[in-house]
Amino acid sequence: MKIVLATSNKGKVREIVELLHDREVFPYTDLMEGFEIVEDGETFAANALIKARAVYAALGDADAVVIADDSGISVDALGGEPGIYSARYGGENATDKDNLNKLVEALRAKGIGESKAHYTAAIAVVSREGERCVHGWMHGRVITAPRGENGFGYDPMFIPEGFGQTLGELPDDVKKGLSHRSQALSLAKILIDQIKFLRR
Repeated sequence: MKIVLATSNKGKVREIVELLHDREVFPYTDLMEGFEIVEDGETFAANALIKARAVYAALGDADAVVIADDSGISVDALGGEPGIYSARYGGENATDKDNLNKLVEALRAKGIGESKAHYTAAIAVVSREGERCVHGWMHGRVITAPRGENGFGYDPMFIPEGFGQTLGELPDDVKKGLSHRSQALSLAKILIDQIKFLRR
């Protein structure tokens, strides 16, 4: 059973492949040319499903199982921003650094040095057996003085609950145990195993 990731984000691909290390996983761009997917949903789950459906349809392989992640950070002091716009908070072609810098600037503009925040990950699983979506969350706080080089995205400014270091500073094995994406993927694994069982 071929598991295909509906993403070309290198950070997400690396993290998901590591978390699904006991399964054969392919980024969809290994199997076809990358193409633009318009993510116009109003929730993380809606956007994850949009991506998974688009890649599943484009593959034309009924045996494939496509998983797609839509994730982001929501900051209390900013009314939940950037939320579903996390990946393009700094503009359409923004880099991770652009997005992080814009979030830091938005907090500083309010005279805020830190705020409660949380990460959300929605993972959609699309196959001939149907569509499902699962979620994971990680709570903590953001700071305006990013620290650390590990991870990607907003990790250098996010401190998980119960820790004093940012995700950019914490070792990968610790981060994996906390990650919103690892929580969602543990549920997605159950769905994938159910599909495998149904295909016996």
